[in-house]
Amino acid sequence: MPDGAGAPSGIAPFAWTAVVPITLLAAIAALFGASRYHLFGDELYFIAAGHHLSVSYADQGPILPLLALLGDAMPGDSLILFRLPSVLITLAGIVLAALIARELGGGRLAQALSAGAYATSTFLLLQSSLLATNAIDTPLWVAVTWLVVRWVRTRQDRLLFAAGVVTALDMQVKWLIPVFWVCVLAASLIWGPRELWRRPALWAGGAFTVLTMIPALLWQADRGWPYLQLTSQVAEESQYAGGRLLFVPILLLLAGVLGAPLLLFGLWALFRSPALRPYRFLAPAFLLLVVVFLATAGRPYYPGGMLTVIVAAGAVAFERIGRPRLRWVAAPVAALAVVFLVVSLPFTPESDIKEPESVMEAGMQISVYGQFGWPELTGAVEDSIAALPESERPQAIVASSYWQAAALDYYGRDLPPVFSFSRGYGFFGQPDDSATTVLWIVSSEAEQPGEMCASSRTLRRFDYRIGMPTASADVDVRLCKAAKPWSQAWPSLRRM
Repeated sequence: MPDGAGAPSGIAPFAWTAVVPITLLAAIAALFGASRYHLFGDELYFIAAGHHLSVSYADQGPILPLLALLGDAMPGDSLILFRLPSVLITLAGIVLAALIARELGGGRLAQALSAGAYATSTFLLLQSSLLATNAIDTPLWVAVTWLVVRWVRTRQDRLLFAAGVVTALDMQVKWLIPVFWVCVLAASLIWGPRELWRRPALWAGGAFTVLTMIPALLWQADRGWPYLQLTSQVAEESQYAGGRLLFVPILLLLAGVLGAPLLLFGLWALFRSPALRPYRFLAPAFLLLVVVFLATAGRPYYPGGMLTVIVAAGAVAFERIGRPRLRWVAAPVAALAVVFLVVSLPFTPESDIKEPESVMEAGMQISVYGQFGWPELTGAVEDSIAALPESERPQAIVASSYWQAAALDYYGRDLPPVFSFSRGYGFFGQPDDSATTVLWIVSSEAEQPGEMCASSRTLRRFDYRIGMPTASADVDVRLCKAAKPWSQAWPSLRRM
């Protein structure tokens, strides 16, 4: 097929009768997951960031803080209402997965398999249980991919501009999708369609994205580009979630019982199937994406937004297998995927959750352990202050973790002003120079940094059984006498 030629124009009807039940069942699972336990550390941070609304933050765009602020303003304390944006956009991702399979030439079975793989993925569905950046970012990647795939088939250039608009929206959430575009464009230059590079609508969409990012870029430039410092911090934290050695195995695990085999089959089919030839560039683009995030010590879920199109290609290729007996393999695998998903749902009562045996184990299950201990930590801080004589009462609280600061800000009552030099919280403000006595919340293993405290003493050690180590467990509450004015110390203390 010539490079400029699009995919075959024939397309099957959308499989409503298959996709709708899958989406409804997924909605039940997603809403149940969203109803469980407590606010996660990042969710508390987003609420705090929402009270410091800005065009940009040190580590992200403004959409999550805005959603968190709106969710926190809802009546009552419903976790479901707070996390509803994540649930709804995840359900939209399931429908988009089926639409991608349809664009690739898939019929009812392929669309159902693609939607089912999304719905039973431990990552793609269960991420909706939290209001988190990846919960919003991933479905937006899927939407961009669907628009690109549809353009390959129809050559309707408005789709490329629409992809640019969705990209601009996603850049207000997380700043990873430019890597997707670099990989896709590089792969299309080698494997085609090279015509993609010559479409003005593509570059118009890119220009639109750049224009919408100007306020954020100015914000970053004015503060010394803090986001660039985040890469090394993520690489350091990734060692607690498997590191490079487990990157690919974890990625396959995140794809799910049904999604993992379809992912591998999809890669093979995109390289080998003549029918999928117009979309072949997506396979090397995905592999390049994995290599980039692997080389930069990114997290295994970073390429998650592109899993769906490869899985959909695998579903389409599987549907075209001419041996009916082999096609029946899909039924038990899909059933096993559903069982695995159900088992993965957070049924375990809080009292039965096991204490993590190591920081590594807690890091692998951070979405669970990161939800516990925050009200209790706040209570310990309040009690520590109440026990002090009036002459020693702190004028401010400084937390070594942005999660801790956000929790104290959210749950605390009549506490001194709370600050943290961690991540984006470090840009929300700093203690006044008149705050010569502060309460310092820090990991129990941390030594006293001389540039912060001239002297300090531990008031109490806080340890919550199923809290996150060094954040809501194994924590010291220390009274600190400031070594120098905070306006001088803060820039050097601030870290991503």
